[in-house]
Amino acid sequence: MKKLILILMICFFATGALAETQGFQLSFIPDIAIHSRTTHIKGVSLNLWGENPQTGFALGVVNGSTGNSSGISLGLLANYAENYEGAQLAWIANYSSAKLSGLQLAAFNYAENLHGVQVGYVNFADTSDRGVQVGLINIMNNTKQWFRNFPNEIAPVMPFVNWRF
Repeated sequence: MKKLILILMICFFATGALAETQGFQLSFIPDIAIHSRTTHIKGVSLNLWGENPQTGFALGVVNGSTGNSSGISLGLLANYAENYEGAQLAWIANYSSAKLSGLQLAAFNYAENLHGVQVGYVNFADTSDRGVQVGLINIMNNTKQWFRNFPNEIAPVMPFVNWRF
């Protein structure tokens, strides 16, 4: 009976390890984790440094989200993502290499395409079709004119607040 239970447990964990989607990830670094970095995590990720496509909650020192990810990333130091929908919250930096839809809150925030809100000391968006920045330095690279389209957009660089609608 003990052997049967052991075999069933091994089969259960082996099939779970090979699944494309998992509900829980524990990661030391991306290559030393319960699941591979290509496994989609729909649930909770606890990371020193993790990197997975995810839908859910990531808590760690550095959280990486690949592909189209969503949820809340709470990073002690930083969060980075490709396309992210939700909230990235960190002490040092948030980075989205494609589109961010939601909120970035850190000392430094970067989004290739901002569709949401950035709050930090320095906020940078290469493009924004609908976004607000609140901080000491706020840069929206695609806003080329100064106060020409007010109130829909302000300027390329502004202290305290900047937006584009």
